[in-house]
Amino acid sequence: MKRARITGVGHYLPEQIVTNEELTTYMDTSSEWIVERTGIKERRFFKEGDDTVSKMGTRAAEIALKNAGITAQDIDLIIFATLSPDYNFPGCGVLMQRQLGIKNIPAIDIRQQCSGFIYGLSVADAYIRSGMYKNVLLACGEIQSNVMELSDRGRNMAVIFGDGAAAIVIQATDDTSKGILSTHIHSDGEFAEELMLQHPGSNRKERITTEMLTNGDLLPHMNGKLVFKHAIVRFPEVIHEALNHNGLTLADLDLLIPHQANLRIAEYVQNDLGLTNDQVFNNIHKYGNTTAASIPLAFSEALQAGRIKDGDLVCVAAFGSGFTWGSALIRW
Repeated sequence: MKRARITGVGHYLPEQIVTNEELTTYMDTSSEWIVERTGIKERRFFKEGDDTVSKMGTRAAEIALKNAGITAQDIDLIIFATLSPDYNFPGCGVLMQRQLGIKNIPAIDIRQQCSGFIYGLSVADAYIRSGMYKNVLLACGEIQSNVMELSDRGRNMAVIFGDGAAAIVIQATDDTSKGILSTHIHSDGEFAEELMLQHPGSNRKERITTEMLTNGDLLPHMNGKLVFKHAIVRFPEVIHEALNHNGLTLADLDLLIPHQANLRIAEYVQNDLGLTNDQVFNNIHKYGNTTAASIPLAFSEALQAGRIKDGDLVCVAAFGSGFTWGSALIRW
């Protein structure tokens, strides 16, 4: 059986940096308040007319392809994870396919929000292990700044989220000493409405009304305390699941890259697992929560910073809307 190995990683970030201080001009907040609760100091906002989710994904993919030493024509499957696609339909996968100049291969779009990367990695791994595909391009991107309201009403979510994209190339290999060791994905729909964007949806005759605009019903909703409560349970649980499945322990782990949801969640999980600072990589202070893009973006920066070396054992883990959560264990 073939093993799936990540051979190229790349990321793209919009140029506009929005600091906490800038947000104070739109809402009653302070940089100290934001940092204390989230660990975020700045984030990126897209440039209209230049950045789209698919274009950002393409720019990240071009870097990943170059780093993998292959061309777009070598790719035989595209997977695109995002909660903020360019269009309601079609998905970003086919748009990126067109931008890369690839013909006729399949493109799959994944809507698993913060767990999108893990779910996408799981799909790519399964396809490669089955022998159906050999070279998979997984891209993740988000534009969220334009769905947040920069106001007192939208403050609790507006300070958290940012824009960006990242991509990885996953290839089949006969080398069983390296690659994706396993992936583990879960969901629990009981709490679906605790972190969601309800409107516009298909369950109402009128998808957008003046009343929705007035009441703020077109804004995302998050029960922050409940999300935190579940995240700090599911993160350690699914990390242990990945290690146990492979007969490994936390002592074997070289680096944990958690979904960059909130630095306080990451710190709680780190302390709960007894990991050192050298064993965990976070970059949320620079980019905020980029949802599906957060893990591959952090992975890309960790590689650039020399935090991932040949032979290292890396765990990636996510928790988010759905609720969905998952992990993957990778031997680099």
